[in-house]
Formats: sequence, C-alpha cells, structure tokens
Amino acid sequence: MSNTAERVNIIESQVLSHDWYLLKKITFDYLRNNGDWQRQTREVYDRGNGAAILLFNREKKTVVLTRQFRLPVFVNGHDGLLIEVAAGLLEGVAPEERIRAEAEEETGYRVHHVQKVFEAYMSPGSVTEKLHFFIAEYDASSKVSDGGGLEEETEELEVLEWKFDDALAAFYRGEICDAKTIMLLQYAAMKDVFGAV
Repeated sequence: MSNTAERVNIIESQVLSHDWYLLKKITFDYLRNNGDWQRQTREVYDRGNGAAILLFNREKKTVVLTRQFRLPVFVNGHDGLLIEVAAGLLEGVAPEERIRAEAEEETGYRVHHVQKVFEAYMSPGSVTEKLHFFIAEYDASSKVSDGGGLEEETEELEVLEWKFDDALAAFYRGEICDAKTIMLLQYAAMKDVFGAV
C-alpha cells in the first residue's frame, strides 16, 4: 500500500472564518483500500498546538487544578465551569517553556523541572490541535503569586489544591469531565507518581 501522502489529493481549501482561530473547508480525494478514489469534504479548525501540566505534591498527595468558565461546554448543556489542569496554546514557543509560563500564570506556582509524559490529538475528526502533556512537582516554596490567569487574555480562574484521591473521585462522579485533565490524572494513577512517602 502507498504511503498516506500518496493517498490524499487536496482539491480545494476554503477559509470559512479567521476571527478567533482558522476554520477551513477542505475538499480532497482519498484513495481507499480497495483502490477507488473517493471525494470527501471536511471542516478543519486550526487553533495551534498546546500543552497541559499536572502539578503534584508527592508529600501531601495533592494536585493543583483550576476552575474556569468555558462557553463551548456551556452551550452544550454543561454549567460551563470546568475543572482543569493548567494548559495553554504554544503560540510559537517550545512546549516545555510555554507550559512553565502557563502553570505560573494560571496557578501561581513556578515549576522548574517539568517532565513530558506523552502527546495526543484531542479531537482529530475536526481539530488540528496536538497537546503536549507534562507533570511537575510543586511545594510551598513554588508559590510565587495567586495565579488566576491573565486579565488581558480574559482569563478568570479559581485555583484548587485537592487531594489526589479526591480529584480521582471527582472524575469518577463526572465532576471532572475535561479530557486533558482526566488523561493526566489517569497517567498519575497508572504510574503511581506519588509512590511511597
């Protein structure tokens, strides 16, 4: 079988919106496994790549999360206030550098030793975004501000410090329903990042 690039022929790329981020309508021909070419059309939303981080305290067995309003989930029937790990778009900056800045802006904790644990596409059926996932330890000396995000970016975040077990329980109850947060909590549980204190 040919490589993927030989199986895709872009016919047309039309910009539908370039207000907040870039939304395109793409028409392409795709070579199916049976040898037939099939014409398809998809809308592709490009908001750039991002990074997310789970801050954890091994001794206290706690994690730092945030709560903020998210309009898309609100219009989909949720109350809109999502509990999440710190995260942000890369905007041309290296993932590790960007996530350290996001962690400090959103949570008020300055972390130096971040560990990349995996990458994932979050909604590959329509969104180009790939997230880089990190974890980092924090302690009381890491706290440099109140956090809460940047007002000029219209951010207004509540910073939460929860026991890890309480965060897992909140996920199982459906209180935490943000994918990147669930993925990092599950990673922490599977890898036993807290270990024996």
